Amino acid sequence: MAVDFFIPKLGDNVDKVTIVNWLVDDGAEVNEGDEIVEVETDKAVVPVPANGQGVLHIGPYKAGDSVPVMTVVATIGEGESVPSKNGEEISSLPLPPGEATEGRGEREESTTPKPVERTETPTAELPKITPVAQKMAADMGVDVRALASSDHDRITKEDILQAAAPAQPPAPPSTPAPPAPEPTPSVPSSPPQPSPQPSSQPDADILQTIPLKGVRGIVFRRMAESVHTTARVTLVTEVDATEFVKLREQLKAKFSQEWGYTPGYNDLLGMIVANALRKFPYMNARVSAAGDAIEYLKPINLGLAVDTERGLMVTVVRNADTKGLQQFGADFRALVDRARAGKSAPDDLSGGTFTITNLGMYRVDAFTPVINLPEAAILGVGRIVAKPVARGEEIVVRKMMTLSLVFDHRLADGAPAARFLDYICELIEEPYLLFLTTR
Repeated sequence: MAVDFFIPKLGDNVDKVTIVNWLVDDGAEVNEGDEIVEVETDKAVVPVPANGQGVLHIGPYKAGDSVPVMTVVATIGEGESVPSKNGEEISSLPLPPGEATEGRGEREESTTPKPVERTETPTAELPKITPVAQKMAADMGVDVRALASSDHDRITKEDILQAAAPAQPPAPPSTPAPPAPEPTPSVPSSPPQPSPQPSSQPDADILQTIPLKGVRGIVFRRMAESVHTTARVTLVTEVDATEFVKLREQLKAKFSQEWGYTPGYNDLLGMIVANALRKFPYMNARVSAAGDAIEYLKPINLGLAVDTERGLMVTVVRNADTKGLQQFGADFRALVDRARAGKSAPDDLSGGTFTITNLGMYRVDAFTPVINLPEAAILGVGRIVAKPVARGEEIVVRKMMTLSLVFDHRLADGAPAARFLDYICELIEEPYLLFLTTR
């Protein structure tokens, strides 16, 4: 008995996926648990295992198609039978409209078979039909007994689609041409001008076209949604990061070999921001699903933006305020590795409550990032630059860093947001405080 293979629910917020690639050929034998297709969610490529054993029949969806979750995209089984929409088996070929019987799908109109006139001529051997084509024929009311297959070997889904397409209206009958009018004296005029032709130059100017689907499509839609639905305010400040840099160098020299990785600025920034969110919970907030309340959240799930070949992804370190620096860094690197390999789990990229995005590795001093909905704020981090600054009556060279806090003014006012940013600056300027306050 054949079974439907459908796209399962891959996360609380995943309603639709894009089929990236079929890992198994149509008609191949598969075992339950074999990974047979890769699909792309909001920002992750997820392999989906087979839910049965037998021959895989792919269709009617192909790579590149977007489908809702729980959609049947293939069948797995043996022989020529596939399950109907109500879960019962359709055996042999589907009956034409008017001959359906009780229990054979959603298109039945009566439980009594209607008499059908049959000729006495011998019936030709019916061609084979793929399970996908068989199911499509039953759903679309196509009589396959009168259908010649395109390759005269078996009926395919293309044959069913062609048979179900509306017929083109016949061309109107030709009529005698009217008699030619009497010639009239010609009037001198300018020579006829050629009709304007569409220019092919615009197409020639296009270097590459990127479809707005997958990761790029998600970023395209969500960034526009964020800009148009939030009341964004940006606070920009320059902070003395000299001691922050010294601490990172000390940690690098002391723990790189023991921890198996080099502690980085993002690890320290993550610890600092998680500590600040615990102290100022009104920044760890979101708008309720109904849109009529502000929700302050218990878990501090810190999102950190990661640049990958497939586009920008925000990996989420869960319960960041409860982790020590070593554990935070290890968890963050595991998330980054999976994201760049295209193997992120849905939970790796969802559930964030606040996001940090760092462009300090480039020549970017300050920028205004877009809030990652439904979060209340996002922190942009610029590069660290040695600058002459005034300290008392002296001019000294210090390592300075620019921070940009973008927040939704609907959820927080300017002064409370400024206090949150000021506390982050305090921990950057005196980072030893981080280890006195972290629990």
